[in-house]
Amino acid sequence: MRTDIYSISTVCNAGSKARPGGPYRLVAGAACDIFSLWTEQDGILGRNIGVAASGSAEVSRTAVEILEAGGNAFDAALGALCTAAIAEPLLVSLGGGGFMLALPDGQKPRVYDFFCQTPSRRRPTAELDFYPIMANFGTAAQEFHIGMGSIAVPGIVAGIFEAHQELGRMPLPDIMAPSIELARGGVRVDEFHHYIIRILRPIMQATPSSFSLFESPAHPGRLIRVGELLRNPQAADSLEALAREGQALFYRGEWAAQFARDCLERGGHITREDLAAYRVERREPVVFRYRGTRCAINPPPSPGGCLIAFALGVISDWDSSQETWGSPGHALNLLRGMRAASVARHRYRLESGLEREKMERLLGEETVREWQQGLELNSLFSRGTTHISVADRAGNIASLTASNGEGCAYVLPDSGIMLNNMLGEEDLNFGGFHRWKENVRLASMMSPAVAELADGTRIALGTGGSNRIRSAITQVLVNLLDFGMSLEQAVTASRMHLEGDMLSIEAGFPEDAVHALTSAVPRHHVWPESNLFFGGVHTVSIKHGGIFDGAGDPRRGGVVAFARSG
Repeated sequence: MRTDIYSISTVCNAGSKARPGGPYRLVAGAACDIFSLWTEQDGILGRNIGVAASGSAEVSRTAVEILEAGGNAFDAALGALCTAAIAEPLLVSLGGGGFMLALPDGQKPRVYDFFCQTPSRRRPTAELDFYPIMANFGTAAQEFHIGMGSIAVPGIVAGIFEAHQELGRMPLPDIMAPSIELARGGVRVDEFHHYIIRILRPIMQATPSSFSLFESPAHPGRLIRVGELLRNPQAADSLEALAREGQALFYRGEWAAQFARDCLERGGHITREDLAAYRVERREPVVFRYRGTRCAINPPPSPGGCLIAFALGVISDWDSSQETWGSPGHALNLLRGMRAASVARHRYRLESGLEREKMERLLGEETVREWQQGLELNSLFSRGTTHISVADRAGNIASLTASNGEGCAYVLPDSGIMLNNMLGEEDLNFGGFHRWKENVRLASMMSPAVAELADGTRIALGTGGSNRIRSAITQVLVNLLDFGMSLEQAVTASRMHLEGDMLSIEAGFPEDAVHALTSAVPRHHVWPESNLFFGGVHTVSIKHGGIFDGAGDPRRGGVVAFARSG
C-alpha cells in the first residue's frame, strides 16, 4: 500500500459552481436524525480508500496508514492525535483537551467532549505557581500565563480511550504504534514548527524538564534547530504504558499520584480526586441547515459552534447568486455576520459557557430574523490548537480539534508529557484569572464540524486559532456553499477577522472590497501576506463512489494524505 502526501490538496473532484438555495434554520431534534446512509460498496470504486488532512505530514501519514491497515476514520483520527502529540508538541499534548465530532455511517452524529475541566477547589492565589511570560511574534508580543497553577484537569487520554471503545475497529496498541515509533525515531523540525518554538521560547526555557523536551541534540544548552530530529523516548514509553495499562494509569494510578503530589507541593490546584472524577461528555451536536446543506457542529457549553451557526444564520438572507467572491457585497456581508457573532457573544454572556436553552433562543428563526433586520442598531463599539479531519470509504467522518494551550512548562516526571495551561489562557478566563467556577467543563471556541450536501457528499472541517476559529470556519463554509469552491480554493482564499472594533484583513482581497471594509470599521489592519493568525482549516470530503478530496491549510503547515488500496 502507498500513501500519497500533498502539502496542498490534489483535487479529486472540484465539482461545479452550484448555488444551493434554502433558508438557514436550526434543525430541531436533528441530533436524532441519521445523516444519509452509506454502504461499504459506495466507497470502493476508486483506488483511494480514505483521506486525512492535518497540520503535519506525520499526523496525516499516521491516519492513512491506519486506514490502509483496516482501521476506520475514528481509529485513524485518534491514532493521528497520538502522533500530533509527538509531531506538534507545542500545539497539542496528552496533557491537554479537545473535541471529536463523529459521524458514523448509519448513526446520528455525536460529539466527544474531552476538553479540560476546572479543579474542584481553588487554592489561594498567594500559594499558586502562576506567572506571566512574553511571547515574541516579531512584530508584536503577547503575554501568556504558565506554571502549576495554570493547569486544568486534562481530558485527551480519557477521550482517546473512550471514543475508541465505542467507535474503534483496530486494537488500541495498533493505532498508537505509529506515534510510539515516531517518538523514538524522531520527527524532523520544519520551519513552521520551529517558528512556534521561537515564539514560545520562554515557556521552553522556564523549567529544566520543559527545556529537555526541546533541546538541540547537536548543540546542548540550545533549543532545537530547523532540520534536527526531535525525539521523545519518554513519551514513547508512556504511550506503550497507556496501551498496556489503560487510562486508569493517568487518572487513578501512579501518574495521578505523582501529578497531584507535585500540584500540592509546587503551587497547583489539581488533586487525585479531580483526576479520578474526570469524565468524557457525550453531547448532541448543534445541527442546522445553511444553503440546503445540513451541518453539525460543537454544541454547548462551548459557544464557538453556536456562534458560527448564528453568523451563518444572520447572513443567510444575502443573495449570493448576485455576487462574486471578493466583491464589496460579499466582504460586507461577512463583516455583518462577524459583527453579529461578536455582539451576541457579549450580549448573551457566552464567554464562560452556553446553556442549551439559551442556544435554542439564540439560533431560533425569530432571533436570527430580528438580528438580520436590526443589526445596524447593534453597535460593536460600546491562540495553540491543531485540527485533524478524516474520511473513510464507508462514509465515516471524524473531525477532531485539540489543544494544550501553550503548555505550562511542567512535565509529568519521566513521561515526556507537558501539561496544559488552560487556567492561564485569557480567552478561556474572560472575567479574569482565578475566578473560574469549580468543577465545570471549560468553554472553548474549538468547533470541529461536519457537513452533508444534498447529493450526500460529506465534509469534515475545523481549525485552530483561538477566537479566529469561528471566523475561519464561517468563511470556509461560505466559500464552499455560496460560491461552489473546491476544498482547496475554499481553504486558501483570503480571510478576515473582527475582534472588538479591530478588523484584520488578510492579503488577497480586491481593492474595492478592502476599501468597503475599512470604511465600515473604526480600526483595521491589512496584513501584507497570508498568516497563521487567520487559522488553519484542515478539511476532507467523500462523495458516493469513493471520490475523496482534501485540503490542508498552508497557513499552518497543512498536509493532505490519501490512503490507497493495493
